Amino acid sequence: MTLLQLKYAITIADCGSMNEAAKRLYLSQPSLSETVMSLEEELGLELFIRTNRGIKTTAEGEEFLGYARQVVEQYQLLDDKYISKTKSRKKFGVSMQHYTFAVKAFVELVKQFGFEEYEFAVRETKTGEVIEDVKNFKSEVGILYRNEFNSKVLGKILERNELEFHELFTCNTCVYLWNGHPLAGQEKITMAELEEYPCLSFEQGLNSSFFLSEEVLSTYHYKRLIKINDRATALNLMIGMNAYTLCSGIICEELNGSDYCAVPLAEDEKMTIGYIAHRGVNLSPLGRRYIDELIKYRDKVM
Repeated sequence: MTLLQLKYAITIADCGSMNEAAKRLYLSQPSLSETVMSLEEELGLELFIRTNRGIKTTAEGEEFLGYARQVVEQYQLLDDKYISKTKSRKKFGVSMQHYTFAVKAFVELVKQFGFEEYEFAVRETKTGEVIEDVKNFKSEVGILYRNEFNSKVLGKILERNELEFHELFTCNTCVYLWNGHPLAGQEKITMAELEEYPCLSFEQGLNSSFFLSEEVLSTYHYKRLIKINDRATALNLMIGMNAYTLCSGIICEELNGSDYCAVPLAEDEKMTIGYIAHRGVNLSPLGRRYIDELIKYRDKVM
């Protein structure tokens, strides 16, 4: 197995096409295919599934490429520092469920470190993809929640992928809605009172298990339910349809504006917000600083 083979495999995965990868690498398609097949034979596993529509990475391939990217990136850092003598930027990425406070903490991190030495990535995405991103080293940490309902299943998934959950804070579940909602002025809201209003739930794609839902009470029978895939749409639906979602209750007016509020849910449902990272791997200085920014939100827990 060579560094060149790793670079070729990564390029194929990024392009999703053998032909496109060959063009980017200035190679003939047969030559590239032969090189990758040789790598697969040496590894004893199939990295890609070849179809008429292009290339799809296998589950084993995704795991292998996660480590391959880390090796190639580390080599590039060595090359830049000791061979090419160029000054390269270090990388830091975080993946998260749709938490405004986690984005705000990321903003503060970037302000502190700047872009001269660092390259940043932030991904608001599905629960399963948060786990995959950290597993495959696309992100150093992932932000998600755990509660009594999903902790056992989530724990098994993390254990299988050699990841660990680290608690940041525990909070009561709140109803997130716009200030003009008929229930916005109440001290608490019951599920019965919410029955006639649309509940917003983030789509989880192929990983649509109740245990990977981004919202608590995922098995509750909602009379009106709308699946969404981004936070901006959620905010629009809250105003347009008096819709709501269930959340941690931590509000960041700096990013979402002052038109929305969080009202405690009357039911005793708690959420533990935390971060996931590779087991036994120390966080980078940026990773530790990002966690420090997240911890500041403990005082805002309702």
